[in-house]
Amino acid sequence: MKIKRLFFFLFLLLFPFPIFAYSSKVAIGGDTIGIEVHSDGVYVVGFYSVDGNEIAKDAGFLVGDVILEINHKKMIDVSSFHDIIQESKNYTFTVLRGNQKKEIPLFVKLEHHMYQTGLYVKDQINGIGTLSYIDPETKVYGSLGHEILESSSFSKFLLKEGTIYKAEVSSIKKSVDGNTGEKNAIIDTNEEIGSINRNEIDGIFGIYTSDFSNMDLLDVGDKKEIRKGNAVIRTVLQDDFVEEFQINILSIDENDPIKNILFEITDSKLLRNSGGIVQGMSGSPIIQNHKIIGVVNYVIVDEAKRGYGIFIQTMLEEGDRLIS
Repeated sequence: MKIKRLFFFLFLLLFPFPIFAYSSKVAIGGDTIGIEVHSDGVYVVGFYSVDGNEIAKDAGFLVGDVILEINHKKMIDVSSFHDIIQESKNYTFTVLRGNQKKEIPLFVKLEHHMYQTGLYVKDQINGIGTLSYIDPETKVYGSLGHEILESSSFSKFLLKEGTIYKAEVSSIKKSVDGNTGEKNAIIDTNEEIGSINRNEIDGIFGIYTSDFSNMDLLDVGDKKEIRKGNAVIRTVLQDDFVEEFQINILSIDENDPIKNILFEITDSKLLRNSGGIVQGMSGSPIIQNHKIIGVVNYVIVDEAKRGYGIFIQTMLEEGDRLIS
């Protein structure tokens, strides 16, 4: 018995947990994707006056509150919110604020033949990003390199479900120092290519459901291999054409959870067309020495040609939790 226990202890030392199972090669991204996410509950995003008074604000609601229940009926979406509000005048709202649940009573008023709550609400966010990678063994993909935030409160979006779609870049508003630009894209909502199952600080993750057999496979680079100097990013400037652009890695930080690779764009074509890093580039793969080493995730607003990337290993480990 002692020998068996010793052997098991040595096994744990040799194979520390958790053991991540991501592949040593991944299908390399760079494609623009449409993103649609639905919330687990209904977000409060603003207030309006009812009979001259801000009744919801006065009742204690805050922008960013997530309405989970009204009179103990679960909120599925904005439609169910409006359906319940037509039933009476007195309500008790169960909201999530941060990590705490609160109950807020609200007396609504009849105005213009409808009960008015004084609340502006929403249940989904739409946008674009860049596909980072697909694990060919599990079909788990990662994108963005950062979490999706609810824009009115800048809080982490409470994800219920989501979808990614094919998209094509139609134009780019250039970045200038102090003002980040953006990609504009046409999203084909008839061509769903994957689910969104997790919204985490290091990216969004799900299962890729479309064909990716024509995508190149690339070795996964260890963060210890990353060096200052030349590298490339893969992204789209027009339509669905993925290109590689030169960057210069300035420093590597293994201590920050998500801002690991500081770089600047040196490619004249990319600077000419985008002015630097723009919204929609989040998720663009970073490649050095023929290996994917990271993913673009943040721009330095005051220096638009500079930004950060997250280690690809961090994203792969997070994506692995979908199947572990």
